[in-house]
Amino acid sequence: MKRHPLISFFVLAYALSWWGWFLYAFNHGLPPIASFGPFLAALIVLAITHGRAGILGLLRRMVRWRVAPVWYVVALGLPVTTTLCATMLNVFLGAPAPSAGELGGWAGLVPTFFLILLIPGLGGAWEEPGWRGYALPQLQASRSALVASLILGVLWAFWHLPLMVIGQINWSDIVLVIAAAIVSTWLFNNASGSVLILMVFHAMNNTISGSFFSPMFSGADSVRQGWLLAGLWCVVAVIVVVAAGPARLSRKHEKQQLSAQAVVAGPTPRVV
Repeated sequence: MKRHPLISFFVLAYALSWWGWFLYAFNHGLPPIASFGPFLAALIVLAITHGRAGILGLLRRMVRWRVAPVWYVVALGLPVTTTLCATMLNVFLGAPAPSAGELGGWAGLVPTFFLILLIPGLGGAWEEPGWRGYALPQLQASRSALVASLILGVLWAFWHLPLMVIGQINWSDIVLVIAAAIVSTWLFNNASGSVLILMVFHAMNNTISGSFFSPMFSGADSVRQGWLLAGLWCVVAVIVVVAAGPARLSRKHEKQQLSAQAVVAGPTPRVV
């Protein structure tokens, strides 16, 4: 693990997440993936490779809230905008419009968002300390931000395989997740390496898309909704790469590639 920490992390992230798949086979009421597996994997690898300093470095990224307000707007607004556009396109292409009763459930979005954000295992927000808090800075150390995003995106996408096999999410999510990985790196590098921002981003996307709009469609309409979402996230990813550049996915900030020890010892990032 000390010689190959990144490979060890990905092996553990899959192993500590997919054990739920076997339990799901016997009891369909259980989740097929333990979504906090990547977080546990990061803690284990950091404890062995960097000790207490490494764990503290990750935890500090998870509560790093002092970033420019615009990145909170992006983290909350981009998933909402993308999902609304996909839903309107789906209706335009022939899907039945959501009923007034379905849309009336919007009041439940706020508690759903905070449940996903704050409780490990509900939704995907607690994946982020592993994917972005640990793996992304390691991948960016010797690669461009775009290449690091694509590597992480592929491994992140296929981590969702149990959910695809049982039909809980569409196969189009492979494309969606890879595109979202690029957008996430852009957000992460520009938000001073704040894992909290990525947790907010992930929680909002799962709330507005996974828990609200996407369940309003079924059959072919649901499949089309999935591919529309994937396509729109690809468009967003392309815009990000062109606007921010593939090297750092940022015009103003360096890649987040500090080791866990450096994060602990270094100064608190300035809000810009």
